Amino acid sequence: MAHWTDFEKDMDKDAKQLVKHISGIEDEEDQNFQMSLKFAWSNFRFHRYLDVNSHKVQRSVNGIYEKLMVHSDLSKAQSWMSLTDEFLNSPLPNVEGTKTDIHHSVLALLLCLSDSPSNSNYSERPRRKELEEEDDFDWGKYLMEGEELETGPYPDTPEWSEEESEEEDSQMSFSREDSGIQVDRTPLEDQDQSKKTVQVTWRVAEPDAQAWLEQHVVTPYWVTQASRFPHSLHLHSNLLNVWDQHLYNTDPLYLPEEKAFVTETQVIREVLWLLSGVRKSFIFQQQDGKVSVREDVVVTHLTSICLHSVLEHVAAYGQAVLQLQRFIDEVTGCGAEPGPPGAGPSSKKGSDPPFRTYQAFVWALYKYFISFKEELTSIEKGIIVKDETVTLSAVLERLTPHLAQIKVLHRVFCTGVAEVPPGTPNVLRASHLLNTLYKSIIEYDSVGEASEHTVALLFSLWVETVRPYLEMVDEWIVHGHLFDPAKEFIIQRNKDVPVNHRDFWYATYTLYSVSETVESEEKLSDVASGSSASDQASGGRPHTMVSFLKPVLKHIIMAGKSMQLLKNLDCKESEPPEGSARDGERKSLHTLFLESVQSRLRCGEASPTDTVSQQQATKRSLVRMQSIVARHLELGDIHDPLLAINFARLYLEQSDFHEKFSGSDVTVGRSSESVTCQTFELTLRSCLYPHIERRYIQCCGKLMTTLKKDYRLLEYLQAMRSYFLLEAGDTMYDFYTAIFDKVVDKQSWQHLSFLNVQLQEAVGQRRPEDSNRLSIYLETTDPVKKKHPVNSLDGLILSYKVPWPVDIVISSECQKIYNQVFLLLLQIKWAKYSLDTLRFSDLTVAAQRQDARATEEGKVKLPVKQQIHRMFLLRVKLMHFVNSLHNYIMTRILHSTGLEFQHQVQEAKDLDQLIRIHYRYLSTIHDRCLLREKVSFVKEAIIKVLNLVLLFSDRWQAGTGAWKVESIDKMESDFKNCHMFLVTILNKAVCRGSFPHLESLALSLMAGFEQC
Repeated sequence: MAHWTDFEKDMDKDAKQLVKHISGIEDEEDQNFQMSLKFAWSNFRFHRYLDVNSHKVQRSVNGIYEKLMVHSDLSKAQSWMSLTDEFLNSPLPNVEGTKTDIHHSVLALLLCLSDSPSNSNYSERPRRKELEEEDDFDWGKYLMEGEELETGPYPDTPEWSEEESEEEDSQMSFSREDSGIQVDRTPLEDQDQSKKTVQVTWRVAEPDAQAWLEQHVVTPYWVTQASRFPHSLHLHSNLLNVWDQHLYNTDPLYLPEEKAFVTETQVIREVLWLLSGVRKSFIFQQQDGKVSVREDVVVTHLTSICLHSVLEHVAAYGQAVLQLQRFIDEVTGCGAEPGPPGAGPSSKKGSDPPFRTYQAFVWALYKYFISFKEELTSIEKGIIVKDETVTLSAVLERLTPHLAQIKVLHRVFCTGVAEVPPGTPNVLRASHLLNTLYKSIIEYDSVGEASEHTVALLFSLWVETVRPYLEMVDEWIVHGHLFDPAKEFIIQRNKDVPVNHRDFWYATYTLYSVSETVESEEKLSDVASGSSASDQASGGRPHTMVSFLKPVLKHIIMAGKSMQLLKNLDCKESEPPEGSARDGERKSLHTLFLESVQSRLRCGEASPTDTVSQQQATKRSLVRMQSIVARHLELGDIHDPLLAINFARLYLEQSDFHEKFSGSDVTVGRSSESVTCQTFELTLRSCLYPHIERRYIQCCGKLMTTLKKDYRLLEYLQAMRSYFLLEAGDTMYDFYTAIFDKVVDKQSWQHLSFLNVQLQEAVGQRRPEDSNRLSIYLETTDPVKKKHPVNSLDGLILSYKVPWPVDIVISSECQKIYNQVFLLLLQIKWAKYSLDTLRFSDLTVAAQRQDARATEEGKVKLPVKQQIHRMFLLRVKLMHFVNSLHNYIMTRILHSTGLEFQHQVQEAKDLDQLIRIHYRYLSTIHDRCLLREKVSFVKEAIIKVLNLVLLFSDRWQAGTGAWKVESIDKMESDFKNCHMFLVTILNKAVCRGSFPHLESLALSLMAGFEQC
């Protein structure tokens, strides 16, 4: 290796190090090591790479210089050219000459390794040149040894040189260009050079003052006749002049106008000020609430049309910011610092403070603008520091996400607040705003992951805006007090109805719902009135029903009224004394909702160590879910793989979906953004509604327990059935038989004293606790309706005093229905009693007397025994009819329906459900007792038969001589007609299946009719 050069020796060492590093072989004598080393040397010596193109490298260097000049980065451009020239003209080790291929190869390598040199931050630092070691050896003395030199008359005078004189001149005068401030002179400056009288110079001792002035002193560009600022002479920096010259040359009518020149930095600052809410600026002006751009503002490197198109785009966003800021100032009170919604921000004097929903909305907007202004401030600080080039396009690109969010916020503001007509009630304003936010979230949520950031912004805005609503709901369902001073809640308290009033449950609260329709079976009893609002600009009526509360609105109303009722009840099981202390520690509904959302998001976050496995599990679950959905879609002849994938993504959020269809569990990890983006309604269903439903179950369950135990609700319901529906047969038998006996004896019974005495005697013997509650009175009726004997009972009204709060369930309207059934039962009992009390002996004795008189008088008539036989047969037929009707009413209707009613009462969850069950029970027995107006003709036929029974009883008791034989024929004919009519009607109804409960009555009457 003696013939190797030093370069080759160094290269050999590097090659060995390379082989050791890559292969890991440390033994140089190893055969594999030697083979790798030979391979490396072969590639070093006999490579096929092209030599560097010096011209191409030089073009790249010049291109970077030109780009830096276009960006007006003069210092970096000069540093770039000086450093590259210095490198190309510097010698390299083991290389002869300058600007060689090796020089250009190194530059080419650096250019390939560089990443956007024009965007990098660089400031040239002074470099210290390595000083050569001074040779202490006096070569002059050594070489001049033995020589004699003439020193002149002044041997101590140093020699003079031109270099020293130049250095002295440079120290005497320090120009501006030498200080480091670079100023490109424009033609205008060359023309005005003779007019300048003040020469700006800097002393070397004040570099900091010079830098401070350059960074902080701003040319007053906002004044008229402002001085032109210096700029580069590059073509790209004078595009405005070039364009104006082109217009001047091509258009003979072109007239240059006066322009206000500003720099791009000044434009950026005014853009930032506009977006931060500044109302007065030089470039942007306001006219009638609209932000416009000055026509005469220009920059030197852009045409006026291009600049104005960009600034008009910014002005639209600035106008949105100003409108939102003006709304914030109006709500908070003339620009006062807003606080949290509960802090009660100040308001303008002489006007009512804004309601809490607007305050919460403004507080959410204010928090967003705090973060937005922090971003604007960071951009402005970057402009001040000047560490990097800041252009208008870069600023707008950086602000693009924020501007998109401002557009969304402004759209929500215009739709939910600005377009609401003045004078609209607060309940419509608050509901419309919440609905606008809710629908916006649903609208952007349907887009998918493309708008997840927008959904996250709207969701945070909605969570803050809905706080007052949730606080009012929480106060109502926890403490029973609906605190709504501004009347912004959709449910409002009617203060004219006290809690202890019997109409409390029906007329205390008003639910405002204009455009929402409710099914007749699901209609809430609270909807006592509605509110209307004027049409929106879109032409439709605003939705006043808050959409997100609709699924649990009934639960909220039931829980709130139940808690308010509980607070006013004298409960025997009072709250423990530490209940107030626990209430202080209780979390509000809004807090519980936020915690549930956070826990839901945390469950979806994957840990960093398990990210890959979670993604794989999610992918596998998605594939499995897709196959399941696709299989079910194919059952309906639908072959759409994209639809299957989207359904799979949707139902992955439901934990029980996969279990229902495949029978196995799926654990899916999702990010918080995707959970918020795709499942807003599911989030409400799992994070908000369960808390309301849990409170509903607690309040209503406690109220039902209190009413059943402390206020004996079930006992009062049983009492109503016992007295009005005659389930207490022994007690009520004593009462109504006394009345029937009076009628048989032809005595007057329509006396309140007599009726109440009989009722008290009957009830007092067996149920003394109800004797003070029961009373009876007579109601005046039309005498025409009493033409038949059976109608003489009309006007008999039974009353039962129900205490509060049981009268909420057993109202006066309910007692009216009870009395209708009670009257029908009395008429049936009267007919049955009349037939049961008839004795055959009475009719036989009367017949014997009649035969004796007929023998004495010698008159021939129909045999008496034959008349008696016909009376016996008619009595049996009437008894069969009445007993069939009686058994049907008392067993098939009252008893079986009563058992169903008792079971439903035990399962009732809230008072409103119990009221509906009671009304449904009364409606059922009212219809099945044929009291409905639709089947009044059937009832008339039955009443006609009952009246025929009473006539038959009277004639039976009068004897055979008191009436003619023809009357028997008429009674038989009337009964047969009515019987046939009822059998025909009931059979048709049973065959149609519309009245299945009438089947037993129809069969019973048909059996009696066949034997007639």
